Amino acid sequence: MKFTGCGTALVTPFHQDGSLDGGTLRRLIQRQIEAGIDFLVPCGTTGESPTLTREEHLRVVGITVEEAAGKTPVLAGCGGYNTAEVIELGHQLKALGVDGLLSVTPYYNKPTQEGLYQHYAALAAEVGLPIIVYSVQGRTGVNVEPATLKRLAAIDNIVGVKEASGNMAQIARVIHEVPADFVVLSGDDSVTIPLMALGGKGIISVASNEIPAEMTAIAGACARNDFEAARRLQRVYLPLMEVNFVESNPIPVKAAMAEMGLLEAVWRLPLCPPSEASLAKIKTVLKETGLLANTHRITV
Repeated sequence: MKFTGCGTALVTPFHQDGSLDGGTLRRLIQRQIEAGIDFLVPCGTTGESPTLTREEHLRVVGITVEEAAGKTPVLAGCGGYNTAEVIELGHQLKALGVDGLLSVTPYYNKPTQEGLYQHYAALAAEVGLPIIVYSVQGRTGVNVEPATLKRLAAIDNIVGVKEASGNMAQIARVIHEVPADFVVLSGDDSVTIPLMALGGKGIISVASNEIPAEMTAIAGACARNDFEAARRLQRVYLPLMEVNFVESNPIPVKAAMAEMGLLEAVWRLPLCPPSEASLAKIKTVLKETGLLANTHRITV
């Protein structure tokens, strides 16, 4: 499967005037590829996709496909609460040459489980690309239940789920219900190890924006059943995984990346810069893990 191991939920860099920063995006993608990332996820919600115009969305994904150059799989964000529009976007992303779609559940209108099934079934039938369902009830207000995922897994090109419910009992039930080749990915960095111990196949990561090699190493160690190696890395970088959510994602991760000199600290409203207290916490964690300039990088 193309979408196993560690995939980065790429942030979208902007210039100070709020416009898309394509040059920085290319540099960030090359940094990911050089670090050995397993796949790339542009225009997910970490990429502030709801604030992008359709033209910008396609440009970000197009740049990612160009930089990946067929060597690193691209799983493009393609979600929304209007099924017809999601299908239209899916066709446009397919034309760009993406390898698959990550599709967050329709938010706000809170469809029933049958509505969720019909939504994803329609997307799968119309677009034909491999689809990873993204279940994140805390953000969307709707949960994709294990029984629904079992039904969806029977559709040939619905190949996996990004499970970000935070409910380990539900994650265990999902892995139990779906076929062995259905890819269950963690949507939370901090629970990558237990999810993979249960039989999951990896992580779509926020922290890998900052530490792509280390998050790839955690997922790789778990895949080899070397959980001691994974735990050693987790012990070092758990504070980073946690501080990335001290405020709404992707506020902290972009603030951290700005401190690391990777991009300009710019968000689009309704996201805004972190509070002074939150920024102080972010800087402390970066310093302690050696991620600030002129600090010693921890090696494990």
